[in-house]
Amino acid sequence: MARMTPSEAFVETLVAHGVTDMFGIVGSAYMDALDVFPAAGIRFIPTVHEQGAAHMADGYARVSGRHGVCIGQNGPGITNFVTAIAAAYWAHTPVVAITPETGSTTIGLGGFQETNQLPIFSPITKYQGHVTGPGRLAEFTARCFDRAMAERGPTQLNIPRDFFYGDIDVDIPQPQRLELGAGGAQSLDEAAQLLASAKFPVIVSGGGVIMAGGVDQCVALADYLGAPVVNSYLHNDSFPANHPLWCGPLGYQGSKAGMKLIQQADVVLALGTRLGPFGTLPQHGLDYWPKNAKIVQVDSDHKMLGLVKHISVGVCGDAKAAAAAILDRLQTKKLASEDNKQKRLAEIKRQKETWESELDAWTEEADEWSQRVAKEDAGLLHPRQVLSELEKAMPDDAMVSTDIGNICSVSNSYLRFNKPNSFFAAMSFGNCGYAFPTIIGTKVAAPERPAIAYVGDGAWAMSMGEILTCVREKIPVTPIVFNNRQWGAEKKNQVDFYAKRFEGVNLENPSFAKIAIAMGAQAVTVEKLEEVGPALQKACEDQKAGKTTIVEVMCTRELGDPFRRDALKKPVRLLDKYKTYTVN
Repeated sequence: MARMTPSEAFVETLVAHGVTDMFGIVGSAYMDALDVFPAAGIRFIPTVHEQGAAHMADGYARVSGRHGVCIGQNGPGITNFVTAIAAAYWAHTPVVAITPETGSTTIGLGGFQETNQLPIFSPITKYQGHVTGPGRLAEFTARCFDRAMAERGPTQLNIPRDFFYGDIDVDIPQPQRLELGAGGAQSLDEAAQLLASAKFPVIVSGGGVIMAGGVDQCVALADYLGAPVVNSYLHNDSFPANHPLWCGPLGYQGSKAGMKLIQQADVVLALGTRLGPFGTLPQHGLDYWPKNAKIVQVDSDHKMLGLVKHISVGVCGDAKAAAAAILDRLQTKKLASEDNKQKRLAEIKRQKETWESELDAWTEEADEWSQRVAKEDAGLLHPRQVLSELEKAMPDDAMVSTDIGNICSVSNSYLRFNKPNSFFAAMSFGNCGYAFPTIIGTKVAAPERPAIAYVGDGAWAMSMGEILTCVREKIPVTPIVFNNRQWGAEKKNQVDFYAKRFEGVNLENPSFAKIAIAMGAQAVTVEKLEEVGPALQKACEDQKAGKTTIVEVMCTRELGDPFRRDALKKPVRLLDKYKTYTVN
């Protein structure tokens, strides 16, 4: 056993787990360990806000396939992690949140920057390691890193600040990695038999396919079955868009082609997806989820099997290994889908061409409100036209993050990817201020790839402080800021459900481009449609020169479909109580 300080043991364990980058804000609580980072080859990236640091760790992990790590000062620095760790939890991202806390001898006395840091993170982490003494710091550190990978989600390493000091004998634990299998033999046999009997099989390729590195196996299985493949909601990179069987994403503002094709399914293979309820809601006027289809669900977490949808077969296994095992079994069987394969392929082609034509012609929103404000905003850009131009100009190898909000959500129809680990969203947590810091983290992990964030003006105001991180740390990215002077998703609700009584949704914005320039970045304001594509292309070229460019796009106040049609209904107001309101 080596003799060293607990700080040194902590850092040695980080190195053993391959940590080379860490995001956070400096604090006295862990400064003794921080002092060792440079000698250990760990780059500490100081951010503007701890929420941004945790989002950066999320993006870093999702691109690299390794841990993303964030750290902050005890108390308020740690509580600032909460929103971003919750987003990582729902994205199944192996983020390790290192949370130094008040000293062990004064816990509970209400000292400076003290709070109980474990209960806060309990529902949004897969494991919490609370260090109980300096001699166990390396042990708990290793366990948090191991569990984050094994459980596919964030973990918390909670360290009383006085435990960084002293002198201990320690063995540095080495990483332990689980090898996930394909699933039980019986469930795989049943899955293969059900798929072999299907006349119109459809595959839903989810985030688990990406996490398992199983896109190629999913492609091979789809090719053998001749099955159309749809992406689960916000996993547009889970199947290559240039493949003839790709049919686009389900869920809000997804692909109408994919929805119409899955409507026809008699068997659905849900590969690496929990089939989250929001990602299967009706859209474009289509209640598309097949009511009578049999479902084969593959997930590495047994608790997800049958949780949302009734299933016929549940396979608890790794998506990559399960896809390969099912294909092996299918190759010994006669496929019912072979008899109508050419007809099915023709139907896939027809539905995709029809949807692409509709999307190309959909240059502006047709509802009365959007038509009115489009006239009032004459000279500004229609959001759908902007999104279409961005799609055409998108670099092949781009990484794209999207924030929550109306225009960013509409972009789901336009974002297509040919390789995994390219698309990043806040998933079910849906928090504002996600996209910009997350794309910074992806750029640290993959500096050779173009990094682009789609952000609405409301979410941009929350996160634009991280421009300073880009400038100070020389991390070049390209945020596209859609400036339409409103909280668009919520305004659409007030248009549709509250008789256009606008409260809290209109924004008075300064020039975001001028602010970005004052902060040391480059910026351009785009007011003509023909400028959109070239602005994106130049900004991506400038990334190669280490420059961050904010592209501010001036958009009309048109609004896409409501985000939460499932959760709202028109109220009836009592006129004697609400005299300024009218009855709907």
